[in-house]
Amino acid sequence: MSGAILGISAFYHDSAAALIEDGEIVAAAHEERFSRRKHDPGFPASAISYVLHEAGLELDDIEAVAFYDKPFLKFERLLVTYHSLAPSGLKSFLASTPIWIREKLLMKRYLKNEFDDLGGCCPPLIFPEHHLSHACSAFFPSPFDEAAILTLDGVGEWATSTIGSGRDN
Repeated sequence: MSGAILGISAFYHDSAAALIEDGEIVAAAHEERFSRRKHDPGFPASAISYVLHEAGLELDDIEAVAFYDKPFLKFERLLVTYHSLAPSGLKSFLASTPIWIREKLLMKRYLKNEFDDLGGCCPPLIFPEHHLSHACSAFFPSPFDEAAILTLDGVGEWATSTIGSGRDN
């Protein structure tokens, strides 16, 4: 193994891929740069191919793939939110639930299929919490050995803001 980890964001907006090797960012790219589709939400196949090429690696060399959130935790938040808004949220619930049942709750299988299409076997998949993904993307490439980390976002699985501390790796 090369110690390379591939991070991907997809199926919401601005899909992208980033590759770190031995703790250093090797390459990163937004899928829209290849597809020419602004805020492309699709699987970042071209961005993945690009970052692998930049690193001189194959998919089989990747130690793990980190997807940017935990789909089951996000679905739990949606169900609780829809329940608390009932009956006014029924129309939205009926529109979004089939997509979750067909695709998003099966994200692990869906990602494995997408990686199979790229050629090579799918590396192990990990699903960190959304705000942890943001925090890591800010702290790990920073020049600091230790830092306070504040993450503010429209929404994650549950949190919209988090505070934490980064130390070494």
